[in-house]
Amino acid sequence: MIRRHARERYVLSARNRGDVRFSIRVGDVVTALELIGRVPAVCSALKTRDFLKDNNLQLIETIGPKSGQSTTVVYTYEFVDTKSSPAKEGDAWARLRGALKDVFTELGGGEAYLRSERSNFYGPKEGE
Repeated sequence: MIRRHARERYVLSARNRGDVRFSIRVGDVVTALELIGRVPAVCSALKTRDFLKDNNLQLIETIGPKSGQSTTVVYTYEFVDTKSSPAKEGDAWARLRGALKDVFTELGGGEAYLRSERSNFYGPKEGE
């Protein structure tokens, strides 16, 4: 459950943004999943070999107390496969994101385009 939440909330978001590195604060996961008193389980899950391997990550930094068991611990990860992003390759919507950005810019922005289309929806009015 912890690794699934971390993947959905942090890993996939970072991939979709095109980040090379991102961080996860243990306290944020504990709060989101309501795992009060389960800090060691969260810390353990976020640095397991399975979590890193399944998400093509490398743990590059751990910030926090020496014990490594605190809500203040922050893990910083780096994607191992920065050249190809499976989330973007397999997600058609992610690939299309921003595809019409230049077109809308030429038309004065997305809002101006929509306003123009709405005003012409019923065709020319009589008397024009």
